[in-house]
Amino acid sequence: MPDVIQALLRLAVEAGASDIHLRVGRPALFRVDGSLVAAEMEPLAEAQLSAFVDATLPPDFRPGWERDHQVDYALDAAAAGRYRVNAYRQRGTTGAVLRLVRTNPPSLAEIHLEPSLARLAEFPSGIVLICGPTGSGKSSTLAALLRHLNETADRHVVTLEDPVEYLFADQRCTFSQREVGIDVPGFAEGLRAALRQDPDVILIGEMRDRQTFETAIQAAETGHLVLSTLHAGTSQQAVQRLFEFFRPEEVATARRNIASTLRAIVVQTLAPRADGQGVVPACEILVVDSLASRVIAEGQFEKIPDLVEAGRDSGSRGMNADLLRLVRSGQVDKAEALARSPAPRALEMLLAGIQNASGRIVQ
Repeated sequence: MPDVIQALLRLAVEAGASDIHLRVGRPALFRVDGSLVAAEMEPLAEAQLSAFVDATLPPDFRPGWERDHQVDYALDAAAAGRYRVNAYRQRGTTGAVLRLVRTNPPSLAEIHLEPSLARLAEFPSGIVLICGPTGSGKSSTLAALLRHLNETADRHVVTLEDPVEYLFADQRCTFSQREVGIDVPGFAEGLRAALRQDPDVILIGEMRDRQTFETAIQAAETGHLVLSTLHAGTSQQAVQRLFEFFRPEEVATARRNIASTLRAIVVQTLAPRADGQGVVPACEILVVDSLASRVIAEGQFEKIPDLVEAGRDSGSRGMNADLLRLVRSGQVDKAEALARSPAPRALEMLLAGIQNASGRIVQ
């Protein structure tokens, strides 16, 4: 690996960067607390980036790189940390984005999540989805939930990731961590194999296709807890996205299967802390109780926002309610909360102390 790249990796760790952007013709960029900051250095050259990929790309991944001109792989840089690498070609040159992989999974407290979220890892079976856009902390939340299990329960946890993002040392749990492309060809194949490995909990890095999701439902129906991520901005959107895996004539059966196996959805976004010390997550939570299960089974997805807002007894909570909590506790500035709200006018009214019921009733 070129010396300049090794130095950048060490500097990124010292700066607390989550990602490193490498592109020909400009200095490296570090993402620190959500913002991109340029390193003080000469612009990177094609020879440096080509040499970096050549030196770090696993041999099994080289045919895909040469064919597709893009590849994902893991890089263990020893003292400079472990990284998830996406290398690609753009405008005839080599580029790469590296995300730092934490070897010590965080606790819920360390990533500013409430202790009550630990219950999501304690379901005996079913599917729990952590949702949000890229860079919203989904992987960290999953890691924190698994850390909680590792400290409190005797379980066999199988993870299927592309690539492995956090490394777990066995405490009370025993972990089998499989990396797609190295340990197993794909998520669906790995998930089918996992069902024969006596798991209690299965983590799937991302619900990407129908085959994986159908096997996840099968796992949940046979007594396993499945944790995964999905790109969705609200609980309603997440539920509706699940049905995109199915043909129209299959939707009725899928509604019943999803309603009986889905346990919870968390949709999160990150907001800068008011004290300037990093970011804090704000979460919308839908806990699928008997009423929510019936709404999903009947395809009445338009009622899901009301379930979220009215489900405090079950543990559900709207995004505005959490942003309100963060503002009132002084963790997030009002302007930042409003910028991340799905309904900023409603949040403004809540901050002003005005309670405004929707008037809609979920039967």
